[in-house]
Amino acid sequence: MESDGILFNRIAVLRAERQISRRELANALSIHYQTVGYLERGEFNPSLQLALRIADYFGVSVETVFSLKPFEGIGKSS
Repeated sequence: MESDGILFNRIAVLRAERQISRRELANALSIHYQTVGYLERGEFNPSLQLALRIADYFGVSVETVFSLKPFEGIGKSS
């Protein structure tokens, strides 16, 4: 089930796991710290370039960070 126009992400989860603030992530990506909040809440979809930079920053694939479908929670089976 795809949701038109919605891009789900795990930015907040990745930040929390690594104990990185929004401001630290924003500085590393050369974006405004409020943009990180907009991204996390799904209020702004990143460009492909920014999505790839975010994934690279966390050392994961872009599919690990972004999805067209909601991410399943821990303990849920397919």
